[in-house]
Amino acid sequence: MNTREYVIEKAKAAKAASREMTTISSKVKNTALEAMAEALLSNKDLIIYENAKDIKNGKEKGLSQYMLDRLLLNEKRIMSMADGLRTVAALRDPIGEVLKMWKTENDLQIGQIRVPLGVIGMIYESRPNVTVDAAALCIKAGNAVILRGGSEAIHSNTALIQIIKKAAEENGLPKGCIQFIDITDRDAVNEMMTLNTYIDVLIPRGGAGLINTVVNNSTVPVIQTGVGNCHVFIDESADHTMAHDIVMNAKTQRPGVCNAIETILLHKNIAKEILPRLGESLISKGVQIRGCSKTREILKNIEQATEEDWAAEYLDYILAAKVVDSIDEAIEHIYKYGTNHSEAIITNDYNNSQRFLREIDASAVYVNASTRFTDGSQFGFGAEIGISTQKLHTRGPMGLEELTTIKYIIYGDGQIRD
Repeated sequence: MNTREYVIEKAKAAKAASREMTTISSKVKNTALEAMAEALLSNKDLIIYENAKDIKNGKEKGLSQYMLDRLLLNEKRIMSMADGLRTVAALRDPIGEVLKMWKTENDLQIGQIRVPLGVIGMIYESRPNVTVDAAALCIKAGNAVILRGGSEAIHSNTALIQIIKKAAEENGLPKGCIQFIDITDRDAVNEMMTLNTYIDVLIPRGGAGLINTVVNNSTVPVIQTGVGNCHVFIDESADHTMAHDIVMNAKTQRPGVCNAIETILLHKNIAKEILPRLGESLISKGVQIRGCSKTREILKNIEQATEEDWAAEYLDYILAAKVVDSIDEAIEHIYKYGTNHSEAIITNDYNNSQRFLREIDASAVYVNASTRFTDGSQFGFGAEIGISTQKLHTRGPMGLEELTTIKYIIYGDGQIRD
């Protein structure tokens, strides 16, 4: 069987399962999710054993420290995945929700209800926890899912799929509702991008190269998830301690994720007061700072920032820093280099905070808080399937409701149109 035949076979099975998924009750879905959580915990030794193969291969291939961290599964992370499954099970089921109903002049009663998207294709890299999160959310929202992870996590993902798929099917979900593409070459992705007959939407989650490839080449509708060139602007009225703590959290707590910041913008009137302490703290954490000429006048011995630095998603212990003359310059900089993901202002000026909220075009805009909160679990969604940085059909962290669409239902008593 060649790659195309293999992918089509998986897609057909998912499509058939998606029809059955529309009839599955919330109780059955929740029971299956709880069973999947128990299965993960019961098989944690196997998962860790298989994950160790990926970590070993990653080290041999020279993966960076942050990439290995994204790849790692340990007992704590497996427990977190199980907790995520239980959290999703406890969430309200959106399927069948009546959004609104109205009656027309000729007494037609028209309603709008939530229904599943159908078959969701997930193409993602590195983080094997995405395998479980995506499966959980798709199932609870009544969808079938086709998962295609990266080659760097193939052993981890294969083990996870075998465990959760068995638990799901043994507890009432249709065979085929969770599909896994274990072909790691690019041909499998290329085939998924053309299967409009079977796949209703593709969600790429990973680096810019992957996302751009899918967005630019797919004939299947795509929800674009987040490349995160995120910024913090420290306004002249900012509380200095707050600014320090937020920048440190947003950059160093977990630098290899899309909601970590890559650039700080500092108002010229407070740069000399804030930068020395902030720079010392960042460097002590191993962060390499690349600054504009004004930044380098304050922080000696840091690298000169280039045009490429302002546009970079480092996903590493590297941070660009620029001193700006005004909030206008900060906003212009973010418009030029931002990726519509997450942006923050630190300020005690109400007017500036409201202007920032109003004018910044991003899926999440913060006042006096870390960008690290752009996350489905932090927003109360239980988990997320990704952060959408586009405007259709959804934006920001994608939870259950974002994995549904609407259907119109119409009740009549014999009406015909004139």
